[in-house]
This record gives sequence, structure tokens and C-alpha cells, in this order.
Amino acid sequence: MEAGLAGRRPGGSSLHGARWAQCRLNDAQLKALEQVLDEGPAARGWTEDQRWTLARVATLVWELLKVRYTPRGISYLLHRLGWTPQVPQHVAVERDEEKVTIWVEETWPHIKALRPG
Repeated sequence: MEAGLAGRRPGGSSLHGARWAQCRLNDAQLKALEQVLDEGPAARGWTEDQRWTLARVATLVWELLKVRYTPRGISYLLHRLGWTPQVPQHVAVERDEEKVTIWVEETWPHIKALRPG
């Protein structure tokens, strides 16, 4: 019964020995990828926003290096390169920072003072 509880290595590339922990790109390919990533998505034709999505990076790696990665594999690759996930901050287009500052400094204290207790 204890044998059934023994840990196993992850599937996929691990079936080929220790290869699962190795990067599929060499140092020159990693450097080339980093340079292109640093240029930003607009430099590669994605002009609607400035975010590198996993799908975009997977497409980039294929076009640039002819190596296919799954989105999860791209996530690991980006982590290896020191890139971290970023969540974009959503700000209304109509937002007026000056009016917000005035409201916080002048209006909010009056509203807060009206609270009981």
C-alpha cells in the first residue's frame, strides 16, 4: 500500500529523464528572446496594448526561434528570465485626477464628519 502513495515525477517531458528541468532554448536564444521582449509588443505588431501575454510570447518564440511552448511552458520560461506576471491597473478614461484630489481633500472630510460615532 505504501508503494501506491510514493511520489512520482510530473508527466510530459519528465518521461525523458531529467530533461524536464532543462530549458529548451540555449543561451543565445534566451538572449535574443529577452532583447525582443524588451522592445515591447508594439515592435512586433501588437499595438492594441503593451502587454506580453503568454499567447503572444508563445507566438513570438515560434516565429523567432521555431520552438513551440505551451502557455504554461512560456510562464516557466518567462520566470526563468526574471519576468513576473503583472496585472494591469484599470483606470476610467474619464478620470480627472485634479477633481479626485479636490474631492479627497475637501469633500470627503465633510462627509466623514457627518458619520455617527
